[in-house]
Amino acid sequence: MSESEGTTVNRNACTFCFLVLALAGWSGCSSEPPGKSGQAAAARDKIQGKAEIIEAEATATDAALNAGGPSVYLSQGLRRYRLFFKTAIPVDAGQEYIAEGVYAQKAIDESGEPDQGKNGYPLRSSCERIVKTAWPGLAFDATDGQAAVLRTRVNRYPARPVFLVTKLSPVASKEGGEASTKPKKAADTEEKVVTVPADKQRALLIEGPAVQPAPLWAPAGETVRCKLVIDTEGKVCELETGIQLCEATPWSEFRYRPRVQSGHPVNVETEVEVRFEPRK
Repeated sequence: MSESEGTTVNRNACTFCFLVLALAGWSGCSSEPPGKSGQAAAARDKIQGKAEIIEAEATATDAALNAGGPSVYLSQGLRRYRLFFKTAIPVDAGQEYIAEGVYAQKAIDESGEPDQGKNGYPLRSSCERIVKTAWPGLAFDATDGQAAVLRTRVNRYPARPVFLVTKLSPVASKEGGEASTKPKKAADTEEKVVTVPADKQRALLIEGPAVQPAPLWAPAGETVRCKLVIDTEGKVCELETGIQLCEATPWSEFRYRPRVQSGHPVNVETEVEVRFEPRK
């Protein structure tokens, strides 16, 4: 082999090695770790609850959430999810369903908002991102319109969860379920409700976060008094208020010693004070 041929071979070998190293470095500097690409967009929330249907609600925003059908909610304990449909889906009132999709407020809070909500809540960009995550491939104007609907609803009722539906499946009913095996309580015990002052009911509190951080949509925080009903097991079973901070309180974490009257536990109507500390 001549000297010039050897020089050419060495030069080509060096060039090849440089390209291999460059490609390896480019791959190693990727903004996403291996195997993670696309996982965030594929993640979906899931809820299960009994369907409630309202044929006509008052505003244009309500109508837009329905995709031409009636307004649909899924109730899960005290939490009532407002379903947001891209296209109308037949739903039977009273039927239990599993909904898959994106829980809007949860997604907004997890992604974070600039200045901890002090620039407004939610931001339009957050709503656009959520719509694109739930329903990828929408035309630009369709995405823009759905994001505007979502933002209007969440801005008005930030504590009332909105769920963007990608799939809705009925839950098969179970014959002879738990309800039929549990003994029925006496009618007078089930229906009797006594009113108890807030300070006296506070003495029966076993556990519950009476102080918690303010949500992003109310960064200044405040103290609220929430009117509610506590059942015979000491659990909050009904919330009688439209105050958004009351609706945002995690009532499932509260437990009280049952109040007993004439030897039987009774339901209690009372007020509970909850303090939301300002965000820093």
